[in-house]
Amino acid sequence: MTDFARLAEDIAREAGDMLLAKRPTMSGVVATKSSPTDVVTALDRASEELIRARVRAARPGDRFLGEEGGEQGGSSDVRWIVDPIDGTVNFLYGLPEWAVSIAVEVDGEIVAGVVNVVPRGEVFTAALGEGAWLGGERLRCNTGVPLSRALVATGFGYGADRRAVQGEVVAAVLPRVRDIRRGGSCAIDLCSVAAGRVDAYYERGVNHWDFAAAGLVATEAGAGLGGLHGRPPNYGLMLCAAPGLFEELHDLLVALDPERDG
Repeated sequence: MTDFARLAEDIAREAGDMLLAKRPTMSGVVATKSSPTDVVTALDRASEELIRARVRAARPGDRFLGEEGGEQGGSSDVRWIVDPIDGTVNFLYGLPEWAVSIAVEVDGEIVAGVVNVVPRGEVFTAALGEGAWLGGERLRCNTGVPLSRALVATGFGYGADRRAVQGEVVAAVLPRVRDIRRGGSCAIDLCSVAAGRVDAYYERGVNHWDFAAAGLVATEAGAGLGGLHGRPPNYGLMLCAAPGLFEELHDLLVALDPERDG
């Protein structure tokens, strides 16, 4: 494992431990008359601040992109891309599908990624050219799976118009695949492709911090990752699957025009 990956893993574990200790219950939030959104936002920020402080202490010149704090400059060509809680609704409700995601980018290329799925005690790691790992096990995505037998993960946005279109798209995809899964965390869904827990994943509306780390985990496990029409993964649409299945799912999605919002 590279020094970047080791440092990212150490920091992701520390942030995860803090979040697990401080995670509120929904009943507890109601009892204190606090806004659930406010409580989660505060912990999102606390997690990102912890991560940023640890990065700054170890590598003071590096740049930083976080979901909460946005872009912060530095003097080096290294940028840390952080989602302090991916799956915040799951986090609030006590569902296990949430994670701390940290990626390291050098000269525009992701070279290390860590996704700490805290409730499960699972830490996915990847370093460019060195594979993807869960604990001591090297990960390989499922291969040779046709679209008709593929277990496909997806997610939905928050806006009503976008969700209506996403509902139309998934309704058309569902009869063409084995089944659909909706976990609520982009990072975990991508790691699930890497680990062979699902065969493919697609979603509209994901941000760079959602997929930066887990995208490397998936590609180092042999999966393809991209947008439609040969574009890189982007907010418009991202899909991930092994070669062959990637192209089949891509062509199905193109026909459904999934990048519209209504």
